[in-house]
Amino acid sequence: MTQKTRAELSLLAMTSIWGGTFPIVKIAMEHVSPILLIAIRFCIASVFLLLFFRRKIFPLPAGAITKGSILSLFLFIGFVAQNIGLTITTASKSAFITGLMVLFVPLLQVIIERRAPRFGNVLGVLVVVLGLYLLTSPEGSALNAGDALTLVCAVLFAVYIVYLDVIAHDMTALQLLFVQMISTAVFAVATTAAFEETYFVLNAHSVGSLLYLTFLATLLTTYVQTRYQKDTTPTRAVVIFSIEPVIASFLSYLILGEILGPLGILGGALIIAGVLLSELSEGIPLLNRSLGGTS
Repeated sequence: MTQKTRAELSLLAMTSIWGGTFPIVKIAMEHVSPILLIAIRFCIASVFLLLFFRRKIFPLPAGAITKGSILSLFLFIGFVAQNIGLTITTASKSAFITGLMVLFVPLLQVIIERRAPRFGNVLGVLVVVLGLYLLTSPEGSALNAGDALTLVCAVLFAVYIVYLDVIAHDMTALQLLFVQMISTAVFAVATTAAFEETYFVLNAHSVGSLLYLTFLATLLTTYVQTRYQKDTTPTRAVVIFSIEPVIASFLSYLILGEILGPLGILGGALIIAGVLLSELSEGIPLLNRSLGGTS
């Protein structure tokens, strides 16, 4: 197995965990306020890393705090927008709109990294976007404030993915993971104290949700993304991430009773087709051509 294949399979497993966060967060916010949920989640993650991995984290390289804090700011604001949006819109619709980051990553690559995507990647993204629309955009469903906030989240997550690609080689995966966790925790605690009317109900739902979100959907997935995303391209990574709404919609049906109709099934099939198109495009000369004019 090549390093690139291993990386992309790891990102696929991580995406499955992400898909579970949509119904879980929606349930969790019945018991924990949105920003407090982020604060607790990242504080626990930071303490865990300090207790068990501090010797591998310190000393931090020069510029690590600055670069990691900038990266974490995109992550934090994206999570805030997504969590608040989830209190207004459905979990499956939130997954669709978050998935729109596949539209933004290739554009941001051109702007930030001056790297032109390949034709097969772009074609795969277009198929994925159509699939995402069919998957979780119910007929007659109008945009609401929750959808708009989730759209902001999608843009910020796209910036996060591209900027992560820029700085991931400047420190170890554990160092970057720790800087992200502690910076996001600081942002969340400060925002909670200053702006949020907090609530927290201690029960099985809140504790179970926090355990899943902290150890699987935060520590494990952020480590995997930080460790393996640099071994593929941001566009290929984000197309893999686009499978997330398929998983989220399925789990939202099982847990929340949100219905996935025939168009949703067709959308899921198109998403998988788009992912395969992007993944296999390197072996097809026409699709492997760069839109920047080189192959």
